[in-house]
Amino acid sequence: MRRRRGLSARLRLTLSYAGFLAVAGTLLLAVVWVFLLRYVPDTSQGLLGIAPNRYLLVRTFAPAAAVAMGFLLVFGLVGGWVLAGRMLAPLTRITTAARRAGNGSLSHRIRMEGRQDEFRELSDAFDTMLEQLESHVAEQRRFAANASHELRTPLAISQTLLDVARKDPTRDPQELFARLQAVNTRAIGLTEALLLLGRSDRGNFTREDVDLSLVAEEAAETLLPLAEQRGVTLDVTGGATPTAGSAELLLRMMTNLVQNAVVHNLPAGGTVTVRTESRGDVSVVRVENTGQPLPPELVPTLTEPFRRGTERVRTDEHAGVGLGLAIVRSVVDAHGGTLDLVAGPAGGLLVTVRLPGLP
Repeated sequence: MRRRRGLSARLRLTLSYAGFLAVAGTLLLAVVWVFLLRYVPDTSQGLLGIAPNRYLLVRTFAPAAAVAMGFLLVFGLVGGWVLAGRMLAPLTRITTAARRAGNGSLSHRIRMEGRQDEFRELSDAFDTMLEQLESHVAEQRRFAANASHELRTPLAISQTLLDVARKDPTRDPQELFARLQAVNTRAIGLTEALLLLGRSDRGNFTREDVDLSLVAEEAAETLLPLAEQRGVTLDVTGGATPTAGSAELLLRMMTNLVQNAVVHNLPAGGTVTVRTESRGDVSVVRVENTGQPLPPELVPTLTEPFRRGTERVRTDEHAGVGLGLAIVRSVVDAHGGTLDLVAGPAGGLLVTVRLPGLP
């Protein structure tokens, strides 16, 4: 935004300091006149019959007062310019850092030394903002790179299948159609997941009263055939757990949690436990499953987009696209909640979602 150039803050502060000194000097001279010189008689004998009189005092005092006023004005301008420069030096560093950030350099930090004051507080807040912004931009770049890779993979597979079919006309077309349909279905699922992730990140949804216990039951009922197919026992317990938010997004969050718990489970005899409860003004959802032990360093990365983990990669029809827990985190953040992941001591994963409850 283009603005008309005005006086700098340093010059305005300098003029303010000089003006303050000039006013203070003028008030001091006025006090001398009002309470001293005006009571000196303007006669040849002066005060108490002793010279000098008012005329001589004024003629002697006026030049000295003028010199003192001039000195105060010059001292105010010079001293004010120096003091204003020292006071505004931290602001200059913050402005320089802001311009560098505006040009794309998010790695620069002010790191202002000294005791805590308003400028240090501002610089610390600015450094914190830059750290969060740099982390967010880096995450978005990784997400874009991973998304482009994931979207390119089904296209490359489709191109390969078509090339093979073109070179081998005797190949069974039904097999080709089936594989192309599977690849296309995976691409559609990935695209829908990306759209849902973007929608939840923006937070542009209508809030309504939602009972998380009913949402958990609906998700469990939907995934019950998958659980039975994989030999996993589903257990949903808990009373009414009200919250405010998007019923569609919360259902997708719950479905992703339950599906993740079913798919990443023991080969046979696994369990998935879903509990919902209200704790004061917080609504809590806990999803716990059995499964293989997870490395502790892997757990914090499971909510990153396209992060599957070496021990959690699947190659069957429920391999997913690596966005399940990323969507869960995005939905939880959009609803002002928290998401905690803890690896079970004997294996599996415990996921705890806390959302604002209703009074």
